[in-house]
Amino acid sequence: MRLTDIQAEVLIAGAGPAGAATSLFLSKQKIHHIILDKAVFPRDKICGDALSGKVVHVLNKLDPSFVSELSTGKEFLGSYGVRFVAPNNRALEVPFSTNLAALKHPPGFISRRLDFDDFLFQKLNPEYATILENTSILDLEYSTSGVNVLLDNHGEKLQVESKIVVGAEGDRSVVAKRLAGHKKENKHYCAGLRGYYTGVTGMHPENFIELHFLKDFLPGYLWIFPMPGGIANVGVGMLSESVAKKNINLKTELQKALQSNPELKSRFQNARPISELKGWGLPLGSRKRKLSGDNFLLVGDAASLIDPFTGEGIGNALTSGMVAAEQIKLSLDTNQFDAKSMSAYDSNIYSVLWDELKLSHTMQRLTNYSWLFNFVVNKASKSKTLRDTITCMFEDLDMRDKLRSPGFYFKLLLNR
Repeated sequence: MRLTDIQAEVLIAGAGPAGAATSLFLSKQKIHHIILDKAVFPRDKICGDALSGKVVHVLNKLDPSFVSELSTGKEFLGSYGVRFVAPNNRALEVPFSTNLAALKHPPGFISRRLDFDDFLFQKLNPEYATILENTSILDLEYSTSGVNVLLDNHGEKLQVESKIVVGAEGDRSVVAKRLAGHKKENKHYCAGLRGYYTGVTGMHPENFIELHFLKDFLPGYLWIFPMPGGIANVGVGMLSESVAKKNINLKTELQKALQSNPELKSRFQNARPISELKGWGLPLGSRKRKLSGDNFLLVGDAASLIDPFTGEGIGNALTSGMVAAEQIKLSLDTNQFDAKSMSAYDSNIYSVLWDELKLSHTMQRLTNYSWLFNFVVNKASKSKTLRDTITCMFEDLDMRDKLRSPGFYFKLLLNR
């Protein structure tokens, strides 16, 4: 194998939503960079496939035409709300907007990651982005001028010297492990399982996503998400610490739930799987971590930014890519890449996301108590305030300010 040396001010490892967003925002600022991925696009990514309002918000900042393309593309299904099902099987339906008629496009979407990730990948701008597929990191080490990254590029060794390395390779990020010292923590990690089905009945006419908080999966839930073409994404996510403690086989328990739960049994009576069940890990944003250091930043799942309650990660991945691009521009402008300078990125990320992640972690812990979750759903059926709280966790970016007001909780207690 030959070894080629190249230099780049910025290298982004991973071209999923977090890495692609970083690249797209850098290109908007006319910053040249390299973005690589071990796969060749289009490629699948095991996921629930839901694209929240936060995704729509960031895409609009990139280019409003992106959301218009989602609205008209056959690979993307507009979703208008969420259906929570408590352990007692009582359901609560919460629309993503109180004025759906005024919306120019759906407030959320559902799409296979195969399609959405490729959608973003095709938007990468080759004028500023050098795109390397089928390329993985073999090794990396610090040098006098940044980080030397040894790559396997289509079977050939390639060495890149970069001032900033962005770790965007997901929960198994080499950059996160080697440069930030991240390790898997079961109490801040979720095990997920996903399969595709056809023939599932009882789907909401406005394509609400469904979260079933069954007692056997707490803290976690079983989901059913409608997909384009009449397909359903069906899966389960559960805290890894609980999976290990209870010695649960998620595949067995998922199939058991679909066959025995009173509501699900009838809906899956004539359904059939069209894919095998596949598992993956979700590093949760339930505690603050080191997201940067000398010459590096972490984004998306590599930064452990998945919502602890909803399991939603794509919106936070895109958000982190946007914030990372701002930090990269600042670092390049000031020629400062040390850990102290880069730590502004951590502060900015948690300034944007921590209140939400902290609230979600609290709600995740509360789901351990099925009686309490039953109570919350029963109360939410009568309380518009609580329904708005649940809605804001998914879609309403402005509603979250109310969570800081004591008056909000007073109204909640009075069930107004």
